[in-house]
Amino acid sequence: MRFGEPPDPRRLGGLSSAEASARMRKEGANEIPSARRRSVLWLARDVLREPMILLLVSCSAIYLMLGDLREAIILSLSVLVVVGITFFQNRKTERALEALRDLSSPRALVIRDGESRRIPGREVVRQDLVVVSEGDRVPADGSVLWASNLSVDESLLTGESVPVSKCAVPEDCPEPAQPEGRVFSGTLVVAGQGLARVTATGSSTEMGRIGKSLGTIELEETPLQRQMGRIVVRLAAVGIVLCLLVALLYGRSRGSLFDGLLAGLALAMSILPEEFPVVLTIFLALGAWRLSRKRVLTRRVAAIETLGAATVLCVDKTGTLTVNRMSVTRLATGGRTLDVVGRGTLPDEFHELVEFAVLASRRAPFDPMEQAIRELGLRTLARTEHLHEDWELLREYPLSPERLAVSHAWRARGREESVIAAKGAPEAIADLCHLGAPEAGRLFTLVEKLAGAGLRVLAVARARFRDAVLPEDVHDYPFELMGLVGLEDPVRESVPDAIRDCKAAGIRVVMITGDYPVTAAKIAREIGLPDDRVMTGAELTELDDAALEQRILSVSVFARVVPEQKLRLVQALKANGEIVAMTGDGVNDAPALKAAHIGIAMGGRGTDVAREAAALVLLDDDFSSIVQAIRLGRRIFENLKKVIAYLLAIHVAIAGMALFPVLAGWPLLLLPLQIVFLELIIDPASSIAFEAEPGEDDLMRRPPRSAAEPLLSRRILTLSLLQGAGVLAVALAVFAGMRARGGPDGAGRAVAFAALMAGNLGLILTNRSWSRTILGSFRASNAALWLVVGGATGTLALVLAVPGLRDLFRFAEVRPADALLGAAAGMASILWFELFKLRPHRSP
Repeated sequence: MRFGEPPDPRRLGGLSSAEASARMRKEGANEIPSARRRSVLWLARDVLREPMILLLVSCSAIYLMLGDLREAIILSLSVLVVVGITFFQNRKTERALEALRDLSSPRALVIRDGESRRIPGREVVRQDLVVVSEGDRVPADGSVLWASNLSVDESLLTGESVPVSKCAVPEDCPEPAQPEGRVFSGTLVVAGQGLARVTATGSSTEMGRIGKSLGTIELEETPLQRQMGRIVVRLAAVGIVLCLLVALLYGRSRGSLFDGLLAGLALAMSILPEEFPVVLTIFLALGAWRLSRKRVLTRRVAAIETLGAATVLCVDKTGTLTVNRMSVTRLATGGRTLDVVGRGTLPDEFHELVEFAVLASRRAPFDPMEQAIRELGLRTLARTEHLHEDWELLREYPLSPERLAVSHAWRARGREESVIAAKGAPEAIADLCHLGAPEAGRLFTLVEKLAGAGLRVLAVARARFRDAVLPEDVHDYPFELMGLVGLEDPVRESVPDAIRDCKAAGIRVVMITGDYPVTAAKIAREIGLPDDRVMTGAELTELDDAALEQRILSVSVFARVVPEQKLRLVQALKANGEIVAMTGDGVNDAPALKAAHIGIAMGGRGTDVAREAAALVLLDDDFSSIVQAIRLGRRIFENLKKVIAYLLAIHVAIAGMALFPVLAGWPLLLLPLQIVFLELIIDPASSIAFEAEPGEDDLMRRPPRSAAEPLLSRRILTLSLLQGAGVLAVALAVFAGMRARGGPDGAGRAVAFAALMAGNLGLILTNRSWSRTILGSFRASNAALWLVVGGATGTLALVLAVPGLRDLFRFAEVRPADALLGAAAGMASILWFELFKLRPHRSP
C-alpha cells in the first residue's frame, strides 16, 4: 500500500460517455440476472391458481354436466376475462417492483469525460475508472491504480472476516499475480480511498462466476399483511361453512343436488375475500413505486406502513436541511477577520492560513467543505508560492470520534523536513496545539462570533517534523494555530415549509449535527425549530440512559454529535414510546439507521453501508422528500382502510343476495355469471381506483396514528356492515316489490340487480372519503375511479337493454322506469352514511 494523491481525473480522462454507452450496448448492464424476477408464464400460473378462478371453473363444469352448454361457455369466457384483469394487476405490480430493483442498484463514482460522475452501479462498464471510498460497495471487478490506506472486506467472496489491504499495481501487470492490486464486485471498502480500472462486469465478475446474486427488493410480510391474512382466513372459513350449508339446504328443499351446488358455489364466490391480499400487495408495491417517483427509494416495503405512524424525525443538517454546497465566506488569523466572498486575491497575512487549509484537504476532494477550501485556494493563491501540487503525501491521520480533526503529512521534493497540516473542530485543533487557557479563550470567543453568523467553523494548524519516521500519534507533532475558516451552507428553500408541515402533522423534528452549537442554533431559528436548548455530544456522553430519556423530551437540537451517539438518541426516543425516523449517510450511521423504526439513508452523498442498513433512501438528499414520503405513507394507510370498508360492505350485500333467497324460498337472485360481472367492477375499483385516490385535505394536520392501530377497527367493521346491510335491504325490497306487483321473477331479478349495482357504485363513491360528502369528493381528481363508474354504468345499461345479454344474465325485459327506480333506490341506500358524515367526525 502507498500514500499519495489520486491521479488528476482531467489527465486520466476515463471513458467518454459515447464509449461507455457503446460498451454497455455491446456487453450488457453490470448486473447479475436475478432468479426472483418472475416471468409472464410464472405470473399466469399464479393467476390460474386463484380461488375465484377455481370456483368459476367448477361452476362451468356443473353447467356442462347439466347440459347448459351456453352458460358453461360464457362462464369459461368469464374465466379468461378475470384472468386477464388479475394478470394485468399482477404485471403492473411486478413492473413497479422491477423499477425499484433497478433503482436499488449500488451507486458508483466514475470518471467520465474527464469529470467525476455518480451513476447507478448497473451502468458501470469495462475500462471505466471507478473511485471507491470508505463505506462503498465495489461496483465491479477492477485493478487498483491508486490507493490511500485502502482496505476491503472480501468476506462475501472468501468467508474471511479480516479486511484485505490493497495497493496500486501497474496496469500491465498480470491480474492473478497481483491479488492485492485487485478489487471485486460486491465487496465493501472499510477504510481509505482508491481508484480502479474496471476489468469485468455483471456475470463476468468473481461474484458472477461463483453464482452469487445481488440483493434485490422484495415484498416482505408486514404487520399489515399479517392482519390481512387473519381477516381473509376468518372470512374464508365463514364462506366455506355457509357454502356447505346452503348447498345441502337448497338441494334438499328443491330436490336438485346440482342446483344446490350452484347456489353454494355462488355464495362462496360472494363471500370469498380474494381481493384483500391482492389489494394489499398492489397498494404497497405501487406505493413504493410512487415514492420512487418522489426520489425516495423503498428498500423495505414495511417502512411504507410505518411512515404514517412516525412521531419523531431525526435529521442531519448538512445536505439534508441545507443544500450541501459549501463556500468559504470568512477567514480569521492574527486577530483580523476577512470577508472573502467574491475576492480574487487575499492580503498576504491570510496566504498561509489558506495554504495549510488546502494541504489539510485532498487534492481531488469529495467532501463539500474540502471542495470549497480547495476552490478558494486555486482562486486566490494561483500566482503565489503557497500552492504545492508537486508535494508528496506521506501520511494521513483521519478523523475519528476521539479527534475531530484530519492531518496530512507532506514533503517537498529535495527536502528532508516534513510539513504537517491539520484542520478540524476548533476544540480538537486547540488540543493538538496545546493552547493555554487565555489563548483558548480568545479562540473560542472568535469561534462563537463566527458560528453565531451561521458559519461552519474549522480551525487550521501546522507543524514541521525532521525525523525520517513519522509518529503514529498525531499529538506528537508540535502544532501551531494558523487561524479559522468560516464556511456557509445555505438552508434549502423548501425546508421551513416542510418543518411547518411536520409540526401541523404532530411530528417532532430533531436536528443532529456535528456543527458548533451556535451555528446549529442559528440554522434551527432559520428553519423554525426551537433553539433555546442545544445539547452537545459531550453533554450527551455524561448522561446515563435514564437521564437522556428525560432530557430528550425537551431538546430538539443536538450539536457536536458524532455518528456513534446517534444510536443512543434513537434508543432514548424509542424508550419514550416514539416511532423514530432517522437520517444518516456514513458507515458509522448504520447502527442508528437499523435501530430506528424508519432508517433513511442519503442516496447522493451516502455510503452503500448506510443505504443497505436503511429502509428508505433519499435519492436527492432533500428533507422535503421525507415529508412527502410521510404524506404518501399516511395516504396509503388511509386508502387501505377505505378499500377494506368498501370490500366488507359490498361482500355483505352480495352474500346476503345469494343467501337470503335460499332461506326465504325465493328463486336465486344471483347466479355465478352475475357475481363475475360484479367482481369485474369490484376488482379494479378496489385495487386501482382506491389506490389512486388523493389523500384527505387534513391528512397532514392530524396527529400520527398509533403504530398498534388495526387495519380493521371495530368502528370500520360496524359501519361497513351497516353500509352493506343497507344496500342488501334495498335490493331485497326492490325484488319483493316487483314480485308483489305480479311481475316475472326475471324482471324482479333484473331490477334487484340494478339496485345492487347502483348500491355498489354508491359504496365506491361514499367510501372515497369518510369526512367529505360525495359532492365534496368530486373536487378530488381520480381518472381511474370515473373509468370504473362509467364502464359499470354503461355495461349495466347494455345488459338490461340488449335481449341477448339479458338472456345470458337470466333477466326478463323491464320497463326503463322500473330499472331507473331500482338504480335510484340502490343509490339512496347509502344516503344515511352521507348524512352521518355531516356529524362531528373522524377518519376511519
